[in-house]
Amino acid sequence: MRRKPAKKVRIKDILEGKFFHGSKEDFKESFLISPFGQKISRVNLVGSVVNKFLSEEENYAFLIINDGSGSIRVKAFGESIENLKKLEVGDLVQIIGKIKEFNAELYISFEIGRKVEPNFEILRKLEILKELIKQKRIFEDIKNASNLPEEELMKYAKEKYGMEEECVKFILESLEMGKRVDYKPAILELIEKLDEGEGVEIAKIIELSNLPEKEIENAIDELLNSGELFEPKPGILKRVEYGV
Repeated sequence: MRRKPAKKVRIKDILEGKFFHGSKEDFKESFLISPFGQKISRVNLVGSVVNKFLSEEENYAFLIINDGSGSIRVKAFGESIENLKKLEVGDLVQIIGKIKEFNAELYISFEIGRKVEPNFEILRKLEILKELIKQKRIFEDIKNASNLPEEELMKYAKEKYGMEEECVKFILESLEMGKRVDYKPAILELIEKLDEGEGVEIAKIIELSNLPEKEIENAIDELLNSGELFEPKPGILKRVEYGV
């Protein structure tokens, strides 16, 4: 199967996107749709290495990279570990890999990585800015046309922009979500107050927050995906402490 092009995006656009699992039986690859409706399978990222791990057996390794918009884990297995081992904390790197998801965490499956110079990062940010402007214009056009019947809207988006149905539906979902209350700050504040060192039970958060249970669950999923929360044990949540 031919590899999809590695798209130049911000980490933020990955973390705030929606992931769709593929199917080996149907020969369907997994992919992610960015907040502006861009379909992405593989990415070409530039960021700084802020953490690194290598297992004792050297059969698994990961980096955490940050590009100023967010942080994401880059995992390597098998032969690809040798290339990843050359990259160190503090390095400015270019990473190419496939977006994957495991245990509600979006991560990059490492393919290629190398150190780059600061000028390379500046150029990349300009390239991404140009693409973002284009994607935002498309998003706004679809938003303005969202009052059309669904079938007509799908046809319009496909003919004008080559957009697939899942991408248009995600834009419509995000427009609807924009009307909802953001409960994430309240949940983060509650966890910080309740956490005595071992984390806080999800059931306790639901009990004490007096917020709709479904909304709490959605907000927690978003916070886990964005890396602001993690689960030290099943059913227990802690805030991620940066710079410690």
